[in-house]
Amino acid sequence: MKFLLQKIKGSSFFVKFTNWEFYPMYIANIPVVFIWLFFAIRARRLFFFSTVNPVIETGGVLGESKINILRRLPAHTIPTTIYIKKSNSSISFNEVLDLVKKEEVIYPLIVKPNIGERGFMVKKIENREELLQYHETVSFDYLVQDFVDYPMEISVLYYRMPEGGRGDVTSICIKKNLSVTGDGSSTVEDLMQEYPRARFQLDRFRKDTPSVLKKVLAKNETLELEPIGNHSRGTTFLNGNHLIDDQIVTVFDNIGQQMEGIYYGRFDMKCTSIEELKSGNGIKILEFNGIASEPAHIYDPGYKVSKAYSDIYEHWKIIYSISLQQRNKGIKAMSIREAYTSIVDYLSYMRSAKVKL
Repeated sequence: MKFLLQKIKGSSFFVKFTNWEFYPMYIANIPVVFIWLFFAIRARRLFFFSTVNPVIETGGVLGESKINILRRLPAHTIPTTIYIKKSNSSISFNEVLDLVKKEEVIYPLIVKPNIGERGFMVKKIENREELLQYHETVSFDYLVQDFVDYPMEISVLYYRMPEGGRGDVTSICIKKNLSVTGDGSSTVEDLMQEYPRARFQLDRFRKDTPSVLKKVLAKNETLELEPIGNHSRGTTFLNGNHLIDDQIVTVFDNIGQQMEGIYYGRFDMKCTSIEELKSGNGIKILEFNGIASEPAHIYDPGYKVSKAYSDIYEHWKIIYSISLQQRNKGIKAMSIREAYTSIVDYLSYMRSAKVKL
């Protein structure tokens, strides 16, 4: 009986069922839909949130262009980024290489779709051959970015009010990339089987990098399995809200005040240390996400689900407050027709973009 209980508790289904951070998105977002509708009724506009970041497509819910947003950030805060317009252009791979050489981007580097979310089609590229494969396989516009090897990866949610005043930081999430530690005899696959967070990624590894799974790590040897800090790729999100102080707020307010037409969102970034971050140095912003940004600290394994949804409610309350000020300035929300068109276009794009690498 005891063995059976241990077996059940260790099963993937039990882990997912009892840990809300692993709930499927279509389940986890059910309460969020009701929160959105509550504020939509108060705003008397279904898509009231679209006014919060008027320079971002849909305010940053779906279909937003990463390059459009990155170009609005202070240049010194982002890694070197090259926009490869593939969808409506016959740009050759040699032209891509020329751009990479001109901008002095070296391997390894990061490639990612200009439009996409939750780590979709983001890859770390180790050499010219891998870049060629990516370029020849995809049909969408994509970005080539410097791979930033700073030791800390964090997400910071920031907002400011359109009518002026100081902005604020409401969430800091510290990311711990997926890794396993060897015992001197087990293969990487065996180690991943014993670690639920890694076990959920096994099918992807079996398809993409089966050779890694056969490795045997020395005792206490740690192998980073995933360089992309995304929750859907096994990254552990830790609550870093204790780090929020006046210095942190000042750093992000200095950045946010330079982002005209953007009032709410999350900086996904790397930094050399928290101390450097507080001085405004040693940081590189990899992406900025708009309205769809969640206060990522809520995915801390120890965070209570009731508190998580309470935090989400408070952030939608902020979005609602910003939208009211934007309405007073004459900025109009998306119409139902505009929203429908955006959804149809995005779904069409995602269907065409899902390729096998």
